[in-house]
Amino acid sequence: MQDFRNLQVWQLSHELTLEIYRQTKTFPVDERYGLTSQLRRAAVSIESNLAEGCGRGSDPDFARFVQVALGSAAEVDCQLLIARDLEFLPGNIYDQLQSELQRAKKMLNSLLRTLRNKGQ
Repeated sequence: MQDFRNLQVWQLSHELTLEIYRQTKTFPVDERYGLTSQLRRAAVSIESNLAEGCGRGSDPDFARFVQVALGSAAEVDCQLLIARDLEFLPGNIYDQLQSELQRAKKMLNSLLRTLRNKGQ
């Protein structure tokens, strides 16, 4: 069992979550239980699944949680696009968040490949 805080992908996901929380503070109040909540929860889910996966006893278990984290990253991707299109996020902020998210997704895919290859 490893400490999730040592994973670079967790560190990046954590920073992304914090930035999403900061940016969604400016979303319309009537979105508090809609897009704001969904986007925050999906972002938190990425890093939470990495943490939980690190606490599991085997690489196949960890890989399953990394796969769930990838699903949450896809949710964040979609929700950021919605926020941009509704003009809740300025284009430059969207681009910044999108860049961080794509980097995290690449790292998650790489981690997943590594874990799966260990099992072969």
